[in-house]
Amino acid sequence: MKKSLLIVDDEPSICLILEHYFGADYHVEVKGNGLEAMQWLEQGNSPDAIVADYDMPLMDGPDFIRQIRASSRYRDVGMIILSGKDSTSDKIKCLRLGADDYMVKPFNPEELSLRIQNILNRIRV
Repeated sequence: MKKSLLIVDDEPSICLILEHYFGADYHVEVKGNGLEAMQWLEQGNSPDAIVADYDMPLMDGPDFIRQIRASSRYRDVGMIILSGKDSTSDKIKCLRLGADDYMVKPFNPEELSLRIQNILNRIRV
């Protein structure tokens, strides 16, 4: 059975790349911002892992992490943040809030795939 992956990014090109790359191995759900993603989750959906952008409208990456980690249902879901910023302070902020990893755009989808797999292996989904 395929694992599910929630992609949260306001850049359509990133969403298309990730949906195409991961579509063969995962059930992929794509949302354009953190608020849309939270609404989808509140409908009872439960991904095995989340890849979310740092800079998004309506609810940015750090606020999205806070919401996810505050939820008893989703606090253990693996989460990787993607960002166009290679700022140490942003990385530390996301990791402190509970992100499992942080990658800078542009990124290699194969590397992202390995990082997701490592997280899933650790949490034994």
